[in-house]
Amino acid sequence: MTPAVAPREAPGSPALAVLFATVFINLVGFGLVVPLLPFFARSLSAEPWQVTLLFSAYSLGQFFAEPLWGRLSDRIGRKPVLLMTLVANTLGYLALAFVPNVWAAIAVRLFTGFGAGNVSTVQGYVADVTPPDQRAGRMGLIGAAFGLGFIVGPGLGGLLTQPQLGRIGYQLPIFTAAAMAALAAVGVVLFLRESRAKADPAAPRPAFLSGIRDARASPVISRVLVVTLIYLAGFSAMESVFGLWAGERHGWGAREVGLSFMVMGIVSALNQGIFSGRLARRFGETRVLAIGMLMFGTSLVIQVVAPPDWFPAMRLDLGLFVVPIVQGWVVPLAMTVGAFGMSLAMPNISAIISRATPPDRQGAMLGLNMAAGSVARIFGPIVAGVLFSSLGADWPFLVGAALTVPAAIMAVNAGRAMRRQSAAS
Repeated sequence: MTPAVAPREAPGSPALAVLFATVFINLVGFGLVVPLLPFFARSLSAEPWQVTLLFSAYSLGQFFAEPLWGRLSDRIGRKPVLLMTLVANTLGYLALAFVPNVWAAIAVRLFTGFGAGNVSTVQGYVADVTPPDQRAGRMGLIGAAFGLGFIVGPGLGGLLTQPQLGRIGYQLPIFTAAAMAALAAVGVVLFLRESRAKADPAAPRPAFLSGIRDARASPVISRVLVVTLIYLAGFSAMESVFGLWAGERHGWGAREVGLSFMVMGIVSALNQGIFSGRLARRFGETRVLAIGMLMFGTSLVIQVVAPPDWFPAMRLDLGLFVVPIVQGWVVPLAMTVGAFGMSLAMPNISAIISRATPPDRQGAMLGLNMAAGSVARIFGPIVAGVLFSSLGADWPFLVGAALTVPAAIMAVNAGRAMRRQSAAS
């Protein structure tokens, strides 16, 4: 069967802009609700462990959605899958704004996460319409959409949240996320041409999470996957309870939480664009990865041990918005350190896996690493909710910090295994 492929788009085509916007909106929508989710859930009389389930449910939906949408787009086309997922996002956000209780909110978050799992479809479209020598650059643009979305989303969500208005004050950012998803869906309808190269129905399909046996047999990849599990579990645990913790310790609301996450996004984007590659070339991927893990763990400890009165309260006048940076503004400084360490992780983990894997298996191993990250984002918030409710607000941070030590050791051991493999070859 001859694959049906649409004509290749020009580099500046509207199609690429729509794809960029699709990924960007996914991350903006996620970032919009992250700062306000704990406070919105509290307006539904949710317990801390139920708040963290809202985060886990979203990741669970993504975990199952990515391979499903990717396979479906091979059969019926990229455009209808992108359209379906964006419509699902729109409906999911609208439903979240009107949920009657926390269990309905958890179900809606599961549905929205399922609709957000369309990154593999976007990547498939880019590969369909891009010559091989240009794919790295265009995939990099999709990666930039991730970073930009996580910068804009939390900051915009924090500024739009108006807690003095009651529940409607938390609905405004959610309505904004729904409107952006609907706008992207319109863009797909108007500007995106079908690109699918239909797969041969008789061709064997790789099994879900294929490659686990190969990963276990590799002393490098097996250790790196453990690092991914540990550091993303710690980060997602912190992320899911941060609003509750900051409210209890420092009296913060959704606005302060959102701006703090925006700072993390800015630091991460700058680090990955300027410093990460240079540090890896100078010191080696595994050493930089280990240092990043320890920096992230240190930042969690600083947030816990720093007294609220280390620095006086401050206010930042932005004209239309007066942002109170309350007692405890050492916390964003610590989060900056953690963001720098966290942003060293992903590019170096991908580079390590790529170096340790034959070319024909790199896709499977990198996909397995994404699956490991999804598992971490599912269970990290659940454990954090249990620790927060049973032992106290600081314990998710302390346990996450403790886990970065074995993660750093695993990274160092992966480097030793890489050197042994290089010496033997």
